[in-house]
Amino acid sequence: MNEVRHRIAIYDMDKTVTRRATYNGFLIHMAMERSPWRVFLLPALPVGLLLYALRIWDRGRLKTFAQRLLIGRRVPRAELAAHLETHADLVLGRNVYPQARERIAEEKAAGYIHVLATASYRLYVEAIGQRLGFDHVLATDLATSDTGHVLARIDGPNTYDAAKLDKVKAWLAAQGWDRAHCFVRAYSDHVSDAPLLGWANEGFAVNPHGHLRRLAARRGWQVIDWR
Repeated sequence: MNEVRHRIAIYDMDKTVTRRATYNGFLIHMAMERSPWRVFLLPALPVGLLLYALRIWDRGRLKTFAQRLLIGRRVPRAELAAHLETHADLVLGRNVYPQARERIAEEKAAGYIHVLATASYRLYVEAIGQRLGFDHVLATDLATSDTGHVLARIDGPNTYDAAKLDKVKAWLAAQGWDRAHCFVRAYSDHVSDAPLLGWANEGFAVNPHGHLRRLAARRGWQVIDWR
């Protein structure tokens, strides 16, 4: 049996650590804080949702469309900083399961390294992860221009499904850690994270919907309900 040198706990964010998804709240918060007139563009969002439902657009294209509507095509990063902090305060104040905080604290006491792995944008996830005590954040990146503007364009893969596991593996390699010497826990509410849950030594289906609950029963993953 290989010696365990690193204990790692990997958490999805939306509906795993948080009660509700954060992306739409982030967009609306930014619109209200920066350009309140943009909320009048909200009726256009169902167009993007329809194109996604028809599989004409993928999730990344839908995200880009929503960001352009409510934040803009290009925004100076410095202009966003204060609003990202107030958004993180709102999430921590209203939208985090206390059981998740307790679990993270228990694991820290046991020597775990914590990774927040989410399809949400790194732009706003890092402030949330820092407040929750995560050591590393793996998230969907946005492109940045040479002039320091954040663009409404995803840079690299959307950190979702198998792409999330790929990013976790790349992060592990960047640390110089051998997977054989790591004990990994993974937590998620959604079946799209089945690749990550199956790769982990311990998989936890947190607040699972029906599909993930059934898969967890077949695969032997522990079910946790914090709702």
